[in-house]
Amino acid sequence: MRFEPNETQRLVRDTARDFARRAVAPEAARIEREEQIPRELLRELAGLGLMGVNVPEELGGAGAGTVAYSLALTEIAYACASTAVTMAVTNMVGEVIARFGTDAQKRKHNPALCSGTLGAFALSEVDAGSDPGGMKTVARRDGADWVIDGTKQWISHGDESGVLVVWARTSGGGPKGLSCFLVEPDMPGFSVAGKEDKMGLRGSHTCSLVFEEMRVPGDALLGEEGAGFRIAMMALDGGRIGIASQALGIGEAAWDASVRYSKERRQFGVPIAQHQAIQWMIADGRTELDAARVLTLRAAWLKERGEPFTREASMAKVYTTEAAWRVANRAVQVHGGYGYTREFPVERYLRDVRVTQIYEGTSEVQRLVISRGLLRD
Repeated sequence: MRFEPNETQRLVRDTARDFARRAVAPEAARIEREEQIPRELLRELAGLGLMGVNVPEELGGAGAGTVAYSLALTEIAYACASTAVTMAVTNMVGEVIARFGTDAQKRKHNPALCSGTLGAFALSEVDAGSDPGGMKTVARRDGADWVIDGTKQWISHGDESGVLVVWARTSGGGPKGLSCFLVEPDMPGFSVAGKEDKMGLRGSHTCSLVFEEMRVPGDALLGEEGAGFRIAMMALDGGRIGIASQALGIGEAAWDASVRYSKERRQFGVPIAQHQAIQWMIADGRTELDAARVLTLRAAWLKERGEPFTREASMAKVYTTEAAWRVANRAVQVHGGYGYTREFPVERYLRDVRVTQIYEGTSEVQRLVISRGLLRD
């Protein structure tokens, strides 16, 4: 079977590819070195329709579908994984609001997100990462308002977002008592406690957030009260397609770098590409990445058709992220000592791709999702 994108998907992919290679890739090393979110590049991404690829056109998005989104994100991640993270999270926030928001919430936030305002996904906490049911952030009613108290951890660009989707406990214990809120950073009681000093993705800020007696209006509730866990799981299912797409882009960049270097570098009188040990690394990488692409696009296709895709998204994420890690690791090996220096980008690919096996659900969680689905059938 050969996947052939339709005209819209091809246009979105090619637009993302051209912009990524022409504008993003030359800035990737600087973005990491300065640890700055590239706001000008993100505004240009928004102008190309890439900050709301799967958001309906009437809300300011491209309405191009999940497959087009996956293809575009892969291209951006090929050039700069940090920029791809910001694009992915903002797209995910836009989709969540478009699906669960009121008409007023959609009109207020979706056009802004699609135009370059960043969105944050504030779910994780220190003791509630893989287990959101252990969440301790609370929201209580006070008249017509809600008051939120708690902290969030590992929140991508939480310091530069114009709107945050925040989960808090509104009743009971476990996952059933969670609700979801739309929060803006200028609301009193919101603060950024700090940024993590990370191994990779250094051009994407990862923050801890504090909500201290933060008062939000009653209409900030996203979806129904108590439906927060369901919203989070549905968003994460789609988000896992995004992470697989991101990992695929990094893996493709690492594989291409390995091929180029193996043809240029000479040892024992010939290019190292003529040595079987290198040839097998190249062959294994291409095989794994092609398989990863099929798994990722299958999950995206199912989501776009409105069919169940939870298990397929987990398969795509766990396989693609681990395959991309292997490809990036081999890329460093192919480059030898140079691969361990910043003279070549492969060391950055290795550092950037590692976290894809952790966030949006660890590899271990993905295997749980897959096995439970299989054994329930």
